[in-house]
Amino acid sequence: MAQTTGRDEERSARKPGGPDAEQPVSATEGLLRLRREHRIAAYRRAERVLARPGFLGTLRERLALLEDAQDVYDLDETGDVYGNGVVEALEEKVAGLLGKEAAAFFPTGTMAQQVALRCWAGRTGNTTVALHALAHPEVHERKAFSQVSGLRPVRVTSEPRLPTADEVRGFEEPFGALMLELPLRDAGFVLPSFEELTEIVQAARERDAVVHFDGARLWETTVHFGRPLDEIADLADSVYVSFYKSLDGYGGAALAGPATLVQEAKAWRHRYGGLAFQQFPTALSALAGLERELPRLPEYVRHARVVAAALREGFAAAGVPWAHVHPEEPHTHEFRVWLPYDADVLGQAAVQQAEETGTLLFANPWDVGGPGLAFTEISVKAHGLAWTADDVKVAVTEFVGRLPGA
Repeated sequence: MAQTTGRDEERSARKPGGPDAEQPVSATEGLLRLRREHRIAAYRRAERVLARPGFLGTLRERLALLEDAQDVYDLDETGDVYGNGVVEALEEKVAGLLGKEAAAFFPTGTMAQQVALRCWAGRTGNTTVALHALAHPEVHERKAFSQVSGLRPVRVTSEPRLPTADEVRGFEEPFGALMLELPLRDAGFVLPSFEELTEIVQAARERDAVVHFDGARLWETTVHFGRPLDEIADLADSVYVSFYKSLDGYGGAALAGPATLVQEAKAWRHRYGGLAFQQFPTALSALAGLERELPRLPEYVRHARVVAAALREGFAAAGVPWAHVHPEEPHTHEFRVWLPYDADVLGQAAVQQAEETGTLLFANPWDVGGPGLAFTEISVKAHGLAWTADDVKVAVTEFVGRLPGA
């Protein structure tokens, strides 16, 4: 997710009614809302950031994404109706990129993955889905697998890494599908090596299980794996990808896999209420993201490693007693930074730096990681490419100077 309020958005999504519902607001929630608004205001005024996610832009700015839409699709074609036209063109493009027989467009990844795993359960005869304890459906989707789709999630491991082949091979009960989130966001956007991933998939195959990739951010894994997208996706029986997390589209997702699975998935998409009458704005924004952002993601990943190294060196030079960048060499263009301070203190220092210098080094909220310990997420995109290692170190020095005891 982009470097500003991604975690805030997921927190809001987990609250009944969402962020704009008319509900009583506690003093704590009110304070959090004010801090979030303060941080977003500082972000919008900041002259220098590491990423500028489109979803925080004005409606006018968001609509500008489609100004050159004629470059990605013939705008003289009629609008889509219940999934034809531009939606079908998007599905075909995604299937080709991932090397799969077919793909289906979905309004959300939550729906796409429930449908995929429900279809696989019908084929395998086993509703049990093996996954990581930090997988998105386990943490952020209100137990949707079990409450809506009749699936039974079981946790292979809770370690801050992907499951190992031995853990999959030795799991104590049968499962019909193994779901792997690539990268595993809530462990720090981490990935296994390609060799390890191949072994994990093979271990699932030995147990007669299908493999499904939660590939919301699969687009940016090619640098780490050293493989093209289609070769990575070829390991899995089905793959879900997002159009807004890395590609900056308006929303939406796709499920790719065998043609028969996708055909069934489209039937369930209809039953789940996901077959909207017209979706051309979202589909066009997805095509624009595939055209403009997808080719740039490897550059973002490589520069994220420059930023991460400069952060480590900057905190060491600034005399911070302990600081941790995780992973030390980022696997994607997103990673985490841990510091030995209270989350509120770090959040206030970040906003203060932006307001006083015009530079917002840490735009995401800081989350509590333990007593006197907090972490935040960093994303490096187009605006971050202008930052040199020295720029990052200067920004670290300015940030640390606003912490207590500095």
